[in-house]
Amino acid sequence: MNTRDTATLLAQLRAVSGLTHTEIQTADTRTAQARTEAVRNELSETADNARDRAASLDAAIRELGGVPELIGPFLGRAVATVRTIGEQARPFDEALLADLGLENQLLGRARYIKALATAAGRTELADLADRLITAHSATADWLTTVLAEEALGGPAALRRTPMQAVTGTAVQLVNVPLTWTARGLDRALDVVRTVPSALGDVLARGAHAGDVAVKALTASRDAALESAEDVTRREGGTGAADGLHSVRTKAGVLQSRELPITDFDDLNVSQVVAAIKELTKPSDVRAILAYEETNKDRQGVVSAAQTRLSTIAHEVSGINN
Repeated sequence: MNTRDTATLLAQLRAVSGLTHTEIQTADTRTAQARTEAVRNELSETADNARDRAASLDAAIRELGGVPELIGPFLGRAVATVRTIGEQARPFDEALLADLGLENQLLGRARYIKALATAAGRTELADLADRLITAHSATADWLTTVLAEEALGGPAALRRTPMQAVTGTAVQLVNVPLTWTARGLDRALDVVRTVPSALGDVLARGAHAGDVAVKALTASRDAALESAEDVTRREGGTGAADGLHSVRTKAGVLQSRELPITDFDDLNVSQVVAAIKELTKPSDVRAILAYEETNKDRQGVVSAAQTRLSTIAHEVSGINN
């Protein structure tokens, strides 16, 4: 293998090594956001496997006569830390898209390394590249599924941070076409003003929807939002009422009678799991998941809802697993 080929391979291996350290830190960050123990274990395993790949990459660099960059792990942590801080101010889907972009870049570079290694007759490097391709393809598919779950009504595998929840709610509600009549708006505000003054003041000032969502998460939020939704729907404000209903659904504060499974609170885990498997609308599954987590938080029910939403997301995104 000539000097130019060696230099190109070394450059790509070093680049992938640095990105892999960022991937490790990102996986560690996402582990803290895991919704269930199973997802937490999966993400932890992903981080451990990435550490093994990083070690293999360093060994390959040494085999080619290069020296692994000592700054790589530190730089990877720094990049991931900056990303983590920055993503708090943007919607959850944008944070996931950034993760997916990282995996796709790693995947593209791994394929390039395989081509370079094959051309140079370095079968050991081609085998390493195959290992990288398999790993990054699987992670990219997983992130695509999580994004599909987000599009279908909310993340099942990962939880949003509090700031991301506020940001996402604000974006969603600000973009809901409001068709409130003047009389309907007045009545809705009158209803909400019957709850603690802080929430009424926020609404009266016309604050952003994200602030409303945060203030709504008080002891009186359930009745206030339900009443506001009822009033606006009666007054013909369908779009605004749907927006309020979406907030209530995601916060898990619907009434049991509003859930898509009849007599939900009276069913045991086995009965609820069986009913969840019959649900076909992602919004229905999401409503059950949010309600369960807010109330009884039975892991069997949470897991069943997550699995059902994941199955639907796989179908929508065209991923066959």
